[in-house]
Amino acid sequence: MKKARIISNRSFEIGKVKDTMFSSFTEHLGRSIYTGIYEPGHPLADENGFRTDVMDLVRELGVPVIRYPGGNFVSCYDWHDGIGPKDQRPKRMDYAWSSIETNQFGIDDFCQWAEKVGVEPMIAVNLGTGSIKDAGDLVEYCNFPGGTYWSDLRIKNGHKEPYHVRYWCLGNEMEGSWQAGHLSAEDYTKKALEAAKIMKWVDPTIKLIACGSSYEMLPTYMEWDRTMLSQLWDQVDYLSTHNYTMNSGQGTENYLASYKQLDEHIRNSQRVIEYVKAKNHFSKDIKICLDEWNVWNFQDIKLDSLDDLAGLTTFEMTSADKWEIAPPILQEKYSLLDATVCGGLGITLLNHADVIDIACLAQLINVIAPITTKLGGGILKQAIYYPFYMLSKYGRGTAMQTVIDAPAVHTMYGDLPVIEPAVIYDTDHDEIHLFALNADTEDDVQLQIELQDFGTRKITGHYTLSGPSQDSVNTFEHPDLVKMTESVVTEPDQVILPKSSWNVIVLK
Repeated sequence: MKKARIISNRSFEIGKVKDTMFSSFTEHLGRSIYTGIYEPGHPLADENGFRTDVMDLVRELGVPVIRYPGGNFVSCYDWHDGIGPKDQRPKRMDYAWSSIETNQFGIDDFCQWAEKVGVEPMIAVNLGTGSIKDAGDLVEYCNFPGGTYWSDLRIKNGHKEPYHVRYWCLGNEMEGSWQAGHLSAEDYTKKALEAAKIMKWVDPTIKLIACGSSYEMLPTYMEWDRTMLSQLWDQVDYLSTHNYTMNSGQGTENYLASYKQLDEHIRNSQRVIEYVKAKNHFSKDIKICLDEWNVWNFQDIKLDSLDDLAGLTTFEMTSADKWEIAPPILQEKYSLLDATVCGGLGITLLNHADVIDIACLAQLINVIAPITTKLGGGILKQAIYYPFYMLSKYGRGTAMQTVIDAPAVHTMYGDLPVIEPAVIYDTDHDEIHLFALNADTEDDVQLQIELQDFGTRKITGHYTLSGPSQDSVNTFEHPDLVKMTESVVTEPDQVILPKSSWNVIVLK
């Protein structure tokens, strides 16, 4: 059996993990909203048509912020279509996902759902086909107390108190050719700057998220961020970026090690921020908002790899015809291996707590999601539900620096330690939470844990993401094939990490 050692010292911190690190995302895409969040007539729907079983699982996950309404969808979305009496709301063609949007669920519905669940909305404005005035009007509708046209219309539509939406995204992936109203970096900067001015005139307290580079294969990668931040720095608070991990035949060890690609992606965003700040002598800090991240294997999109995004103008589906209402698309079925990789990505997020303030798992329900619902029926925790839940439960606190002494695993990202850890000091409960990915596909690893200046500690819990095989998938017929299992703890300072596994160790 291989052996490894991890060392962490109380004096060396990475940074405080913000609660917003465990946020998520829901879009008008497939069944994410309709028959996901909203399904009038379902046996468990409340008076608003919101599925209470979905709300219960979202609360269980402890999600603090949810991004809405897109995504690609937002770049051709008119928010006015989704307010007022439902029988007067128009049906529209959604160009982003070749679907029909009924507009039976809109901004009021989402904000009221968020209130019930206990989460904060993060609202994206349309900077593709939308106008800067539309963006300002939406802030007024959501946040202004009353006495103006749009705020009074909100009151007329049934919500006297403003929603006090704090987080606002200035568009979505506007560097992508697949985006409706796709812009160059220079043109996006001009439009976003003017939208930001109006939005902050309406409500100076809001936090703005600028649309940054999302995909390395695009020719504008990083240069987009440099151009945009140089002009928008004083208006915005966060730089958005997106990152998806795909199992595209690179081999299991490379797939398990793909947390390293996310690590480099985050570092690149950080490098651009630092460069622009130094170059222009800016004083304030800007943090990263990774408002889309997940494992996404494109199981029903004709896409062989993420490199195919370059020059793409439309997404072609294999699981639904065009122009359906709430088609069952992007309903990824996640395996134990996918969930293990997802947990590894979560470790990377924790280890960048000094630069990432917000991270949104994309998405939350039915579409590349930890939660799957059945039309008119039950609800399922997908395999990736469990690492996200454990990250949310045990990942809050202060991220600590670590030193790892372990054998190497040979990957496409270079030689990496076979164990990738993250250490969180939960000061509220005076506990140490160690997350550990064993990327070795052949051997278990005996991990020795050395904590310095934390006082006397011993292992009180060891949880491992487990299932019958790496290909195991949770289904409605067999919902518990993949889950977290607790191991018997026999030593105060060491554990056995199974091969190809994701683990959480609690020390008190």
